Amino acid sequence: MGAYKYINKTFQEEYKGRSPEFRGRLVAWRSEPSVSRIAKPTNIARARELGYKAKQGVVIARVRVRKGLSMKQKPRGGRKPSKSGRYFAYHKSEQAIAEERAARAFNNCEALNSYFVGEDGNYKFFEVILIDRSHPSIESSREYSALLSQRGRAYRGLTSAGRKHRGIMQKGFGTNKNRPSIRANTRQ
Repeated sequence: MGAYKYINKTFQEEYKGRSPEFRGRLVAWRSEPSVSRIAKPTNIARARELGYKAKQGVVIARVRVRKGLSMKQKPRGGRKPSKSGRYFAYHKSEQAIAEERAARAFNNCEALNSYFVGEDGNYKFFEVILIDRSHPSIESSREYSALLSQRGRAYRGLTSAGRKHRGIMQKGFGTNKNRPSIRANTRQ
């Protein structure tokens, strides 16, 4: 096994066993702002799988997203209780929401990808890999230069979390009406 497999294995064991190091990390993250820039990835192996490189113009942001369903306000007066549905699930995943928030906070960057790093009772934490569009080392690199033409990747569902909630991670029979989008195929 290579080094990154051991790193991934250790990370999974810490998460499943709720080790003291992992719990201490969560306590520190809760006191940080909801979107904060960090120096290096918590799980370097997962970040490298998703396209992270330790070079100028590549930024990592940790995002805190509240768990649970969204709650609508209670309607006042004259309606049946059965019609006052208050709890609704988002169509987007919490990971896709985290990518959008990071892209909004760092508006000169594009969201490349993201990965899960932990959760507690109230929050989930994700780390988002962002690419600075105007940095010369990004413009000259072969890996990232294709992303410069994709403006607003996180908002348009072009990251892997976005492609998942759009239903286009699979190919072949049964998924042909998901492209280019589900709504484009339901118009008359």
